[in-house]
Amino acid sequence: MPEGPSVRKFQLLASRFVGQVVTKVGGSTGKINVNDLNALRLQDSQVHGKNLFLAFVAAGCPLRPSTEEPVPQGEAASGTSSPAQVSAPQTQPEEEEPQELQCSRPDAPGAVGGPGSWLRFHFGLFGSVRTNEFSRANRANKRGDWKDPMPRLVLHFENGGFLVFYNCQMQWCSSPVADPASDILSAEFHRGQALDALRAPSPVCYTLLDQRYFSGLGNIIKNEILYLAKIHPLTRGSVLAPSDLEHLLDCAIQFSSDWLQSKLRGEGLHLQIYHKERCPLGHAVMKATFGPSSGYKRLTWWCPQCQPAVLSGVREPTPVTE
Repeated sequence: MPEGPSVRKFQLLASRFVGQVVTKVGGSTGKINVNDLNALRLQDSQVHGKNLFLAFVAAGCPLRPSTEEPVPQGEAASGTSSPAQVSAPQTQPEEEEPQELQCSRPDAPGAVGGPGSWLRFHFGLFGSVRTNEFSRANRANKRGDWKDPMPRLVLHFENGGFLVFYNCQMQWCSSPVADPASDILSAEFHRGQALDALRAPSPVCYTLLDQRYFSGLGNIIKNEILYLAKIHPLTRGSVLAPSDLEHLLDCAIQFSSDWLQSKLRGEGLHLQIYHKERCPLGHAVMKATFGPSSGYKRLTWWCPQCQPAVLSGVREPTPVTE
């Protein structure tokens, strides 16, 4: 599923339509009544971790200032990238994972500031947002048919432009429920809270995917930053030196920010370990599925030579074979 940098990019696309009235709607979703959005004004857009929130009000209501914080470190693409660049489809593989419900309650759109004024988007595998264009099939499906992806929601606005949402679930809610202190790309990200979480006796590859402390950090980021920090994914945070934990957190923040900026420039992401057979130094890469016994298991790639196991008595897991 799209990680924090991708959803930040989706929010930037949606923010271009803030202040405009919806004139026509469409889409295949059955989770909401799309006709409820007709004649509403898009009032605000926010992103929290892996969730996008759009606020809608009656067309005659005054527009309030956006509460969304600026995109971190060089929001250059808002003025320099063309729509075609910013709307380019995701080119890196991303994996599905359980949904994180972050709305206070489902509802239908209500009065300004009342229940149901926010629409929450949670994106699935290859979920995306496009502006003023539809996604086209670039390969045949399993049946050999060339069928374009079906939009879940299409919003046409008064200026003639439109937003298209693919592979996402939607839910009305009264307000976004989120903690900016846990959002890896937020200016309010709480470094101390994140370090405390990493010090736990759990494997660091589990902790990094815990959205309570690293909202927006997904499996691609996890794999890449563990390689950059030269830490074995099953290393327990409690045995790592404080300097190692600081370095791992620095890698998480820097990689996430760099990935966002590359997206805004329309550039692809250069991966070093994720879905690779060899690391940049030429060593054979291992792959296995890791996760807590009661939680979701995720595929993990690591280099045994660059990321040696540091726990005594722990065997290198058997690699996954395709």
